[in-house]
Amino acid sequence: MSGDMRITVTRTLSKEQQARRERLIEAARVLALEGGYPAVTMHDVADRAGVARATVYRYFATKDHLLTEVAATWAQRITADIDALAVGDTPTERLTALLERIVHVAAAELTLTSAIIQAVTSDDSSVEAARTVLFLFVRDRLSAAIGDPVPERDDVEIVLGHILLAALVSLTSLGRPAEEVAGMVRTSGRLVLAGALAAATA
Repeated sequence: MSGDMRITVTRTLSKEQQARRERLIEAARVLALEGGYPAVTMHDVADRAGVARATVYRYFATKDHLLTEVAATWAQRITADIDALAVGDTPTERLTALLERIVHVAAAELTLTSAIIQAVTSDDSSVEAARTVLFLFVRDRLSAAIGDPVPERDDVEIVLGHILLAALVSLTSLGRPAEEVAGMVRTSGRLVLAGALAAATA
């Protein structure tokens, strides 16, 4: 969109700059939680964070870029206690426990989830790098939940990532009930892992 300021931060941030960046992310998170995607504007983020509007653009090229960073902190928060979440004796049990947890947290914060999904799936080019980092993080969390060696692990993680994204879209854009979506990820996770293990012994 013409008129956007696209500035990429490549330098190492000072403690003060990092704190300011985190304050902007938190301001955007609160706005999204309160009012969804339309409620997040660079002007309102700046006001809530107590900085000049130009300051927001020093750290985030666009609204979707900012909300993708919000998505990253959201993902870190809900998977921080992954060892406790990924309960069970088998990879399938650990994986499905994590997937269901993500679905239920997302459903409880539906306006926030809707905002970050809209941003993450945007065709805004400024989102690409942050989205890649986010997707790699999610893959790492899925891998940690599975734990045990699984054949074709990279492919399994990619497929599971797509299933999780589809689940969050089902919650937000399609308005499906949380229990239905939780059931979908539970069944999908079980089938994907079972398929990978069966293919290895075929």
